[in-house]
Amino acid sequence: MTIKITRNVKPDFTDERGEIIKLLDDGKTTIKSVLLIKSKKGAIRANHYHKEDAHYAYMVYGSMEYTEQPIDGNGKKETVVVKEGDLVYTPPMVAHAMHFLEDSAFLALALKSRHQEAYESDTVRVKLI
Repeated sequence: MTIKITRNVKPDFTDERGEIIKLLDDGKTTIKSVLLIKSKKGAIRANHYHKEDAHYAYMVYGSMEYTEQPIDGNGKKETVVVKEGDLVYTPPMVAHAMHFLEDSAFLALALKSRHQEAYESDTVRVKLI
């Protein structure tokens, strides 16, 4: 398995007013939850996997080391640095963890609802990093 990352997402439209950046428009994906998550330098997040949910993480600013490993034992642990403008996809049943290299903010675009009860029932905690 290779981490599914889109580097440095470019604007689809630019004019004197600014830019429009299309993060996701495949016609198939239904986003149920959008979260803006801010993290301080050195913070570690995730260290879990989702049984059914999948999500995209778009780095608004800052950077993180993103680590993932399939839980089926058929893949090795991989780590990439995610920087401002990068988009990374995490499928279900893939353990993932985030270590923030500087103060950062990212958008989490989830395919399932993230209200607390649904989130907790779908999340399995692990120690990836």
